Amino acid sequence: MQHVEIYTSPLCGFCHAAKRLLNQKGVEFHEIDVLKEPARKSEMMDRAHGRHTVPQIFIGETHVGGCDDLYALDRAGKLDALLAG
Repeated sequence: MQHVEIYTSPLCGFCHAAKRLLNQKGVEFHEIDVLKEPARKSEMMDRAHGRHTVPQIFIGETHVGGCDDLYALDRAGKLDALLAG
C-alpha cells in the first residue's frame, strides 16, 4: 500500500469527503492540518504546483489533486491500483 498524505482544514467539507472515501477503502493516511500548522501550507503549494486549496492529496509520489480528482480516479477504477502501487 502506498503512503498517502492529505493536506486539510477542519472547516472543509471536501476534506471530510476525501477522508471518508479513503476510510471506506481502509486506507491509512497522514493528515496535515494547514490551520494548525500554517507553515505547511507553502509546502503543500510547492508540492501541488501552486494549487492553494484543500484538500491536496498525494499517493506515493503522485499528486492526485483535490477531492473531485480523488473521486474521479475511483469512478474510473484507477484509485485502487494507484493505492496498491
